[in-house]
Amino acid sequence: MAELLVKTACDGFEMLNIGGLSLREAAPQALTTIAPFKGQHEALDKAMQAAHGIGFPGLKGTSFGQDAVRSIWFGREMALLIGVEPDASLAQYAALTDQTAGWAVLELEGPGCEDVLARLCPVDLRLAQFGIGAAVRTEAKHMMASICRLYKDRFQIMVFRSMARTVHHDLKTAMEARAARG
Repeated sequence: MAELLVKTACDGFEMLNIGGLSLREAAPQALTTIAPFKGQHEALDKAMQAAHGIGFPGLKGTSFGQDAVRSIWFGREMALLIGVEPDASLAQYAALTDQTAGWAVLELEGPGCEDVLARLCPVDLRLAQFGIGAAVRTEAKHMMASICRLYKDRFQIMVFRSMARTVHHDLKTAMEARAARG
């Protein structure tokens, strides 16, 4: 019987260090969309807090958690649980869908990373407008993306797995352009 190899979305890609910025793959153990059933927002929030120590980000553009476990706003009536498999108790309050193999997850870090993303995204990602923990679904060049500010100078960028090479190339080009301007 053939044995299949598991590869991440960015397997084999060069991770970059350009102009004081770094771009690397962040391949979380699990990605799960959570869509609460009608009238179950509060119960789901409590269940998530009990099971994972983080709530359901019901408000547009919010996220909870840190590096190991996070939940981010992922669209209307939807969140993405990152880092752990969802506790089975959540299934009574929400539809849970495994997304682990479907997304490329990259992290851009360093002073001036907003300048790089400004070349790709039509969203004001400056710290004053897009604080730590903020999340948005937007366009990154011509791809649909999810962007979350993890720290002052660190962003998580997610695109569909099929766009991994393209977003890597576009981010590299933007990093080089920013570095060239000094």
